[in-house]
Amino acid sequence: MRSAEVLGQLDAAAEEFLFPDLGHGYYYAVDARLHGYRDAGRWALIVETVGYSPRAGNLIDVLHVFGDCLTSGEPGYGNGDFHERVDNWNQIEDPDEPETYRGGPVVVRGRPIAVAAEPGEDLVNVLRQLVPRHRELLLADEGELRRRIPVDLPEVLRLDKWNHPDLVSGLRPSESETFHQLADVLATGDLSRYAPSLPPNTHWSNWPESGSL
Repeated sequence: MRSAEVLGQLDAAAEEFLFPDLGHGYYYAVDARLHGYRDAGRWALIVETVGYSPRAGNLIDVLHVFGDCLTSGEPGYGNGDFHERVDNWNQIEDPDEPETYRGGPVVVRGRPIAVAAEPGEDLVNVLRQLVPRHRELLLADEGELRRRIPVDLPEVLRLDKWNHPDLVSGLRPSESETFHQLADVLATGDLSRYAPSLPPNTHWSNWPESGSL
């Protein structure tokens, strides 16, 4: 296994718009998490991007799945990789004012969550209040993570913040310090290969253009 193989798959996904884009115009960025898996002969990488999609009418965790041992599907994401998190969307969005908070608790995976917001506020700001306290409800559980990768493949790395490439600027994953180092980790198993010098930028505030379309 070589790091070039990992980076080649990620670059190919970026060319097909299947690599995670935190500044995606159709999703207001809310949260993100990265998982790295490997053993002596296999590797996998999952990047979660949680975002509010006005078109879909929900808060959605999209799993971008890569690796040389996928148990189904192709690298990137498919229909089964979109996970809606809010159970009572029709109750919290104002039917007369789309993208506006109607009031009441936000029910996530069956759990009602009270938010410090008034009716009429922008719904995206209300949803962003769920992080960090309730982020584990928004992000994938083990069953969702293992849907397309082997259940026996060890998770060796998990990141809640990192420096993510801005795809709009033309930067490819292989040109990103973060993913170059992560590819080395997945290829060698040496966790010290991930030694970032760039500040993390995965917080939603760093992606003001997200959701702008």
